[in-house]
Amino acid sequence: MSDFTRRDFMKQSATLGLVGASTISFPNILHARNKYPTLKVLGTHVTLQKEIQKKAQEDLKINLEFTPGGSAEVMLNASLDPSSFDIYEQWSNSIRPLWNADAIQSIDIKKLKYYDEINPLSKTGKITPNAKVGAGDAPNKILFIQEDGSLGSTPTDKISFMPYVHNVDSFGYNAAVIPKGIAYETESWAWLLDKKHHGRVALVNEPTIGIFDAALAAEAAHLMKFKDIGNMSIKEIDTLFSILLEKKKSGHFRGVWSSVPHSVELMEKNQVDIESMFSPAASALRGKGIECVYAAPKEGYRAWHGVQCLSSACEGEQKDAAYEYMNWWLSGWAGAFIAKQGYYISNPERAKSLMSEAEWDYWYDGKVAAQDLRGTDGNISVRKGDLRRGGSYIKRFENVAVWNTVMSNYDYTLEKWNEFVLAR
Repeated sequence: MSDFTRRDFMKQSATLGLVGASTISFPNILHARNKYPTLKVLGTHVTLQKEIQKKAQEDLKINLEFTPGGSAEVMLNASLDPSSFDIYEQWSNSIRPLWNADAIQSIDIKKLKYYDEINPLSKTGKITPNAKVGAGDAPNKILFIQEDGSLGSTPTDKISFMPYVHNVDSFGYNAAVIPKGIAYETESWAWLLDKKHHGRVALVNEPTIGIFDAALAAEAAHLMKFKDIGNMSIKEIDTLFSILLEKKKSGHFRGVWSSVPHSVELMEKNQVDIESMFSPAASALRGKGIECVYAAPKEGYRAWHGVQCLSSACEGEQKDAAYEYMNWWLSGWAGAFIAKQGYYISNPERAKSLMSEAEWDYWYDGKVAAQDLRGTDGNISVRKGDLRRGGSYIKRFENVAVWNTVMSNYDYTLEKWNEFVLAR
């Protein structure tokens, strides 16, 4: 990826296209004096939520324009037009393309009020000294900007993104249809390719995410073996997609989804029984009365780390507002809020003071829920007596199989992924 330039990205994207991407228009920043600055935030539905927007505006006295979209869609738009956003919120697998496309600028850690509180996961790749780092791009590998302008793990005073929201992902399944498995023992990525679920399976439509769900499933099902699942060879990619295409053409997959609401809809409307899933979707489905289990696969999780990035075109009052917004995210309230949908924040102790004891015990410590707990939508998503699948924050991040990653053969995977999505 070292020679992957913005021009390359634009040319490639125009040729191949990212399935599901669409053009986004953005309003202009307000420059008038005596008006609050307007900050344009581009990202996904995971963090660009109305409640977060409202609270941040009240606390910071700025205007926030949230433009959420699918992950492939927002990465493409950010890479093509840095002037269309001030802050980019997505996942660490988008950092290499954005950095090499000159779409984002460095962040000065001295301007991040809570940087010293950020825990070791973001800075070292390990939540505890004995934890598995996991294959692929652990966040520390792409966090620090080196003297030569490259991204690396050697600490410097400039970073490519501010670490904030993160979690481990797996798949969700409807326990009213599929018998509930045992966390870390019987639940397996192989279930996504099991013939028992033929025609009732969906994957996330994002090449740098969906490919790992599929790869973990293929390896768990003993259909193939990877030398390095975090950096697949061309031969391995071809083998993987031959498996996926055969499954797709036989009708095994119901489809793909490009946003959390779409994944919820697929299971809510009884179109799938099992699918790639993000934690908020599982929470939302349980709030709707659907017995959605978020699996703890015995092979380990696919992990991701949220990123907040500064647009390379962001300057002046927008840049000042951007730093205020980033600092606000680590000030406590946001971390406590997103915990209700199963996500973690990089400095959890500050969020702890704004969570009830029952919430902290369930979401972070992996203890039995002492009472009913409500999700971010206000619905009860956790019932008294429930135990979170996968256990505590520490245990979950000690079991990372692979991180969301843009691999060396990223361009080739784009072509193969589009072929898979469009196959009939």
